Amino acid sequence: MDSSESETRTQGALDGVRVIEMGQLIAGPFAGKTLAEFGAEVIKIEAPGSGDPLRNWRLIKDGTSAWWQVQSRNKRSIALDLRSKEGQEIARRLIAEADVLIENFRPGTLEGWGMSYEALSELNPSLIMLRISGYGQTGPYRDLPGFGSIGEAMGGLRHLTGEPSRVPVRCGISIGDTLAALHGTIGILMALYHRQAHGGKGQVIDVALHEAVFNVMESLIPEYSAFGAVREAAGSALPGIAPSNAYRCSDGYVLVAGNGDSIFKRLMSVIDRDDLGNDPALADNAGRVKRVDEIDAAIEAWTHTRTVAEVMEVLNGARVPVGKVYTAKDIAEDPHYRARDMILTQRTRDGFDIEVPGVVPKLLGTPGSLRTPAPRLGDDTDAVLRDVGLSEEQIQALRERKVIA
Repeated sequence: MDSSESETRTQGALDGVRVIEMGQLIAGPFAGKTLAEFGAEVIKIEAPGSGDPLRNWRLIKDGTSAWWQVQSRNKRSIALDLRSKEGQEIARRLIAEADVLIENFRPGTLEGWGMSYEALSELNPSLIMLRISGYGQTGPYRDLPGFGSIGEAMGGLRHLTGEPSRVPVRCGISIGDTLAALHGTIGILMALYHRQAHGGKGQVIDVALHEAVFNVMESLIPEYSAFGAVREAAGSALPGIAPSNAYRCSDGYVLVAGNGDSIFKRLMSVIDRDDLGNDPALADNAGRVKRVDEIDAAIEAWTHTRTVAEVMEVLNGARVPVGKVYTAKDIAEDPHYRARDMILTQRTRDGFDIEVPGVVPKLLGTPGSLRTPAPRLGDDTDAVLRDVGLSEEQIQALRERKVIA
């Protein structure tokens, strides 16, 4: 499927919602991306000349990051100098007609430009404002610089990643930023619902990077509170759940989740270890956890003489959850991804085709879509300014003074 087909689909769930995105890089823009995929009009404000630094991150195709083509699809770009008084005034005009404002500056930045929530809500009482920062808008750390990796560390995640007694590793993507963006998106949707149901008033959504990470840390704090237990890194295993691990094959690794009671019995039967499958002491998870090393060794004794494909075929046939470790190539070539429209072809504004991830979640009544490719810097400046009532002469004068580009 390509992006042109998605343009004919049902209207988006957020059609009619106008969003001003002031953020850059990952956390704020990912929230904007998600809203835009479901029909919101997202106007992205970027600095003239440089724009969002993400335009130049990682691998570059025809002068633009391939990542940019995903993060900024369905958005409009206006190049506006927010450090100038005239630029701030234009931003206020845009915000006055918006439903949502997204920003991920350091706390106090907008206040320094005269754009606190209190000031903006006087212009637009129904405004919903998402603020994503390292440590939140309050508290003793609010003014410290914070990136996603720092949020992952403070949120407790980085301590658990990697092998025991070795340096903590990151998961390979900016998961702290993305978790913050998803929490922010949820907050926006709840605030939109509340505004509609309870009198039309907006509110602030305050998301801290480390809190978004901490929110998904499962039993970390309850176990410390109840038992004084400090959970440690466990490599590829899932502590306290057995068996659930990565196992070596002759040509790679597979992940096997055999921790359900009936699944465990089927798994042990497949690997010719009915002695373990029928052992009453291993009938439930608590018993298996006590002997997890023995069970893991038995599974790997069977997998290491077989290929990944062979293990996958046998365990899938026995209804035991199993998965290979996918690379980008594996994903791109997988028929299931294609069948569920999770790989789409998008024509960029520079005229080349690129494959990009599809839209998640899948709403069957009002699905998300790829309507327009990611904009070049300032592509929509003139059109957006005309929408808020500026004349061609005013637009030209702003351009001459380098307020816009």
